[in-house]
Amino acid sequence: MSAQLAAGTYRCRDVSRSVAAAVDAGVTWVDTAPNYAFGTAETSLRHILDACPHVRVSTKVGFVPDSDWRAVRAAGVLPYDHDRGHCLARPYLAWQLARSRARLGRVPDLVFVHNPEHGRPDRTGLLRTLTEAFEELERAADAGEIGGYGVATWAGLSNGMFTTPELTELAETVGGPDHHFRAVQFPVSLIHLAVVADALDGRGALAEAREAGLDVFASAPLGGGELLGAMTEELVRSIDSAASPAQAALLVTLSAPGVSHVLLSASTPAHWADARGAAAREPLSPDRLRKVVDVLGT
Repeated sequence: MSAQLAAGTYRCRDVSRSVAAAVDAGVTWVDTAPNYAFGTAETSLRHILDACPHVRVSTKVGFVPDSDWRAVRAAGVLPYDHDRGHCLARPYLAWQLARSRARLGRVPDLVFVHNPEHGRPDRTGLLRTLTEAFEELERAADAGEIGGYGVATWAGLSNGMFTTPELTELAETVGGPDHHFRAVQFPVSLIHLAVVADALDGRGALAEAREAGLDVFASAPLGGGELLGAMTEELVRSIDSAASPAQAALLVTLSAPGVSHVLLSASTPAHWADARGAAAREPLSPDRLRKVVDVLGT
């Protein structure tokens, strides 16, 4: 099954406008987080989600937005108050999940543990913290408060803090064979090309996720916009000579083995039309992807 475009809301200047353009372009999955758009992203999505029940939504838990700090303190759900940035303790996760449901106006289809490696340099401590988080997310899934859960990371999989098999084993330990661990989210792009090279050799995070039956949400496919300025004519031709620079960059991520959804924070109908053009193209063959890897290195 080919990867699908999904609407990301990280660094969106106008979440409502961007996601409305995405839905008009046929996108049926939106990914957000309580700390995006200065804490307003989830609330900004509610009217779109109310009007479009077919659109699925994922959000995240872990970061403590500045905008929520007073409410968090009043609720007494933090086990400490010296770190305003990040918390995966069960009371805080339960509180944040309830807040997200209220803001979104529905039960999220997926909830990602957001950058669990944040501020945790010790692997043993990290896995202990993830165990507590998974326990709360399994409870929430069993209660019908979330559809399922996953882990969204920027560097945790690439720097060896944890692996997909470890996460799956942890979910099985906590939730049994019918656990609700469903997905992982991490960068896949021309900037993060090593993960694609590994997948072509049948190893690494993408291959492990596919083997475990997990959905993969590829983040930052355009490198936060940085890639567009680096797409030379030669590079575009090596990918697809008939594609635009943005389409060529997206096509690499859309074609990466194991990717289910590609998260794009495009802001206008024109940008989404260009992205749809990439998604409509024939995926790059493994041989073509290998040539791109060889041209750029990893």
